[in-house]
Amino acid sequence: MRITRINTGIGEIELEKVDLSAIDSLIEKYKNKKGNMIPLLQGIQEIYGYLPKDAFTKVSKETQIELSDMYGVATFYAQFRLKPVGKHIVKVCHGTACHVQNAKELTVALQDSLKVNDGDTTEDGLFTLESVACLGCCSLAPVLMIGDETYGKLNGDKAVRIVRDIKRQESN
Repeated sequence: MRITRINTGIGEIELEKVDLSAIDSLIEKYKNKKGNMIPLLQGIQEIYGYLPKDAFTKVSKETQIELSDMYGVATFYAQFRLKPVGKHIVKVCHGTACHVQNAKELTVALQDSLKVNDGDTTEDGLFTLESVACLGCCSLAPVLMIGDETYGKLNGDKAVRIVRDIKRQESN
């Protein structure tokens, strides 16, 4: 599995300003509780779909949690996202069984079809493409997962067809 540096977005201008009042009750709920950082980050991500930079600043000011500590946790755990994701997250398994069955073909075909790199979101905000270590469906290798739906025994063409079908359903 390849490892890539995560862009934290620090110093970048966010494309959309977020309504930070949406996290006021969350901050109040966890403000003075021990071990509050992960539940706060999870709650923020549940509200926005990712962790906006401005939310980090607000939480830091109101809870006295250091920004560097929050960024450390957010970049350590794969569950947290520092940039918006698409409506549909397309996870391509690159575990051993899928790798041996040419999962790379799926990723390359989807990158070409969606016109995104691994880890990026389409311009229309509909899809985010992610390579993951294992989806636990080895007997179906190679596999991809979109939302709660798992698709197995794929090749590049089948993977692209699945995504196109979803896109077609979204446009109707």
